[in-house]
Amino acid sequence: MGDLQIYTSAWAMKPHDQTGVILSDAEIAAKVAEAGYAGLALDLGAADVAAARAMEPHLARHGLTPLIVAFPKTVSSLRDVLKMAKDMGSPFVDVIGQVTPLNVEGMIPVIRAWVEMSEAEGMPIQFESHRNCITNDLYTTLSLLDAVPEMRMCADLSHYVVDREFWFPMCERDLGLISRVLERSDSFQGRVASRQQIQLQIDFPQNRKWVELFREWWLEGFTGYRARTNDDCVFLCELGPPEYAMTDATGREMSSRWDEALTIKRWAEDAWTAAAPK
Repeated sequence: MGDLQIYTSAWAMKPHDQTGVILSDAEIAAKVAEAGYAGLALDLGAADVAAARAMEPHLARHGLTPLIVAFPKTVSSLRDVLKMAKDMGSPFVDVIGQVTPLNVEGMIPVIRAWVEMSEAEGMPIQFESHRNCITNDLYTTLSLLDAVPEMRMCADLSHYVVDREFWFPMCERDLGLISRVLERSDSFQGRVASRQQIQLQIDFPQNRKWVELFREWWLEGFTGYRARTNDDCVFLCELGPPEYAMTDATGREMSSRWDEALTIKRWAEDAWTAAAPK
């Protein structure tokens, strides 16, 4: 029976809360390990390959696994990232592809090329549901999933809630579209959005309805995942710093993202347990 492996993001740790303090790589790795995370996502959009490599010994010292998040700007450039990720022991590469043809017909060969590259290099990939990339739009992504059966997703549903400006409560049709993404997802990300904001404070009373919706989606995703495989599953708590995080008039964050991530971590653990096959 697979286990839930919960990661947090190096990007989310710079800074990690409303104090604005930037920890060193060594301090980040120690803090993340002490909190019980399994690994740290290394975002090549927020930092470069050299920064990812510099973090590597700190992760190894604390028994943390790196997860590589790639932003390839050409089809061929993903290959070097796949090789690096394999060398570093990343479970897969989370692809946020910056090659963005204007129609689905143009996108299909790009997705297929990356899938074939992944298979050739022996390094799994997942396509993150994310704005400003090839999976920017929910409808387009669903068309890609239909066209490329091998395409697997990393579900960060916050982007699609904002992208489609879903009304609350969501209608059955729209919930069904999200379910189609979850059915093809092999990892999941922890952030709560509304139709207007990409990242909400999870303990503000006015945000409770969106928190409950996302918790239902994580449970649905885990339930489907556990029904089809016994592999470990990655859940990434990714609460980004400003300007993802909302700030007041002085520029101070309105909540502690570190504490919020730990709460989401606990919710994910509870959902994973509840999703166990009966």
